[in-house]
Amino acid sequence: MTGLISAATGVQVVPSVPYMQAIGLEKDELVQALGVFFTVATITLAFNLTSSGLLSTATALPGAIAMTCAFIGMYIGQIARSKMPAEAFRRVFLIAMILLGLYLAGSAVFSLYRA
Repeated sequence: MTGLISAATGVQVVPSVPYMQAIGLEKDELVQALGVFFTVATITLAFNLTSSGLLSTATALPGAIAMTCAFIGMYIGQIARSKMPAEAFRRVFLIAMILLGLYLAGSAVFSLYRA
């Protein structure tokens, strides 16, 4: 089901994060599992976009810049994660996912009204 939703929307967060959170992974296991999942999903998406002619050098540059920012964020997150207790990390993580979901939903609603 996760693969179907990810393929249809290009978004891997919604089906995978709640599932991995629900199975009770420890904070380090959760972050590692999400890292592996997002890496594989992103590489697969890039391969599919390239093979269909939708990903070119011009469109890949912003993605490369975004990936660089993501790696910097992951490094900062790794430092923060190592200093936080597991329960505090879980709470902050879930709040961040809720805020991200609200932002995405708000963006979608706002774009409907602009059109």
